[in-house]
Amino acid sequence: MTLPRPEENLALDEALLEWLEPQPGGEALRFWESSVPFVVLGAGGRIDEEVHTDRCADDSIPVLRRCSGGGTVMQGPGCLNFTLVLDKDARPEMHGIESTNTAVLGRIAAALRTLGHEVEMRGTSDLTAGDFKFSGNAQRRKKTHILFHGTILHNFAQDTITRYLREPPRQPDYRDRRAHAAFVRNLALDPEQARHAIAREWDAQPATIDWPRAITSNLMATRYTLPDWHTRF
Repeated sequence: MTLPRPEENLALDEALLEWLEPQPGGEALRFWESSVPFVVLGAGGRIDEEVHTDRCADDSIPVLRRCSGGGTVMQGPGCLNFTLVLDKDARPEMHGIESTNTAVLGRIAAALRTLGHEVEMRGTSDLTAGDFKFSGNAQRRKKTHILFHGTILHNFAQDTITRYLREPPRQPDYRDRRAHAAFVRNLALDPEQARHAIAREWDAQPATIDWPRAITSNLMATRYTLPDWHTRF
């Protein structure tokens, strides 16, 4: 389910967490892919350190902020996003940040291996094929539930990463100080097949319930349409 605007999609991810937090056993898996390019910072990301803001302004590229941690990434066509909201009480392996990364990314990797790809988790929360990263991931944790969301580059314009993102101040050891162009690659896969494989891995069924429209609208009004939210650091 992809909403029309990038900020609406970020709001919906957070809204799913807020919506399911008071629902024991409530979980969700969502896929979306933006039709326009944009930059998205982690909740604590520093815009001047991580983004070429002058180039974004020149090219009318939105610079937004999500509610989860992690580094700054480019989004847009050819970047498949997956969003998981999981019940911590039902999943003891997800009571810690590191164990959650290992558990979730282990299952995403297992799903992609069924499509013939040799992938593995490296760094804190990356998925790689060989020495190249194709997926970055982040999480936000509440009392009972976790929002875990990530990207899978499959047909993304990789040169936009170099144009709009600075080299990150924090890098995993396996990156070996490589520039974006030498570190990030698309994974050659069919996004529809990837969606089905991941859904099978999580035993997810097509939704028969409505999505949290009111919570999403409220988050848009109080956060995601406000420049001060996106540029606060």
